[in-house]
Amino acid sequence: MAVVPNPAMLNEIPLFRDLASEQLARLNELLRRKTFPAGTNLISAEEPGEVVYIIYEGTVKVYVTQADGNDVIIAFGGPGDIEGEMSILESTSRSANIVTQEQTTVLWLDRLTFQECLRTMPQITLNLLRIMSDRLRLANERIQALCALDVYGRVARQLLAFGRQYGKPAANGALVIPVRLTQSDIASLVGATRERVNQVITSFKQRSFISVDRSYHITILNAAALERQIQ
Repeated sequence: MAVVPNPAMLNEIPLFRDLASEQLARLNELLRRKTFPAGTNLISAEEPGEVVYIIYEGTVKVYVTQADGNDVIIAFGGPGDIEGEMSILESTSRSANIVTQEQTTVLWLDRLTFQECLRTMPQITLNLLRIMSDRLRLANERIQALCALDVYGRVARQLLAFGRQYGKPAANGALVIPVRLTQSDIASLVGATRERVNQVITSFKQRSFISVDRSYHITILNAAALERQIQ
């Protein structure tokens, strides 16, 4: 059963870019689709890796639980992101937990089907390498920001990074980030307290740098002003 009405729509997903039309048609038959409510555990650390997920709509949180019971957020995933591929590539158990932040629709492949696609569609392998390279670059930038920027700069840098990765153009040059981000989530990512991040977000809203809706989706209204926070 096809997961999207037109196979060409899959070309918008980074993992499937630049594939031939017949390959997209084949993927449209191989992929499965499912929608999960908020708070659903898609992946649990230490379990066998049997499925790879592609986020179609919604947001997921990737985190690990420390020995003291506290959770450390590693990343967030939004539309177009692939999750769970590392354990399949390495034939190891899952290294982190992944939970849905809001109602989330995923496309998924089981281990054997994903491995078959990598063998028979080399472009997917190249795309996956680019995705993993981008993740490494973003991780390096995050480490540098933690060392060199104050909280205003770290929050601004994180919002701009989300904007570049997920942003959708809106009216008057604004950029909507379709990823659910609470102040606690941002605080964990930038290494600050929620109270301090609240001060920063409030300041950014008052100065019309950003807006935040009731679903915790942030819109960047003035990217240039945020850029100045990290210079």
